Amino acid sequence: MNALFDFILYPLFYILPAYIANGAPVIFGGGKPLDFGKKIGKSYIFGPNKTIRGLAIGIMLGIATGTLESIVPGFSYMLVVGVLESFGTHLGDLTGSFVKRRLGMESGSSMVLMDQYLFFVFALAFAYPAGNMPNVYGLLFLVILTGILHKLTNAGAYVLNLKKVPW
Repeated sequence: MNALFDFILYPLFYILPAYIANGAPVIFGGGKPLDFGKKIGKSYIFGPNKTIRGLAIGIMLGIATGTLESIVPGFSYMLVVGVLESFGTHLGDLTGSFVKRRLGMESGSSMVLMDQYLFFVFALAFAYPAGNMPNVYGLLFLVILTGILHKLTNAGAYVLNLKKVPW
């Protein structure tokens, strides 16, 4: 039972605020672009798919997830982790969009590894100072799971007409 907790259950519990923060804009986003349609040269700063509402709701739901997790006895630190992961997730996602726009890639285009993992890396980097990071095997599990979930959730969002592209 300890291995199950250490390698699977705790890592999932730990990363859940980032997963929620990252996925929420697809469902609840829309509205005004975060960059207000401004460009650097010929390219948008972030693109029309990065919206004020998506950012706000993503951060709020990620923090709410961490808040709920912090109620579990022994996991009060998850409030801080939830806040840090939520902001890190979106900074990572926005960094990816910014880089893709500078490379001349259209909004919604795919860039392997960056699309799947930049939010994840930023979330973990932001949460690291709070401590209680999963062990190396738990992190390896999350790396594998994140790649799989990225493909499945994006395909599902496409089928449900929440996204224009299946990646």
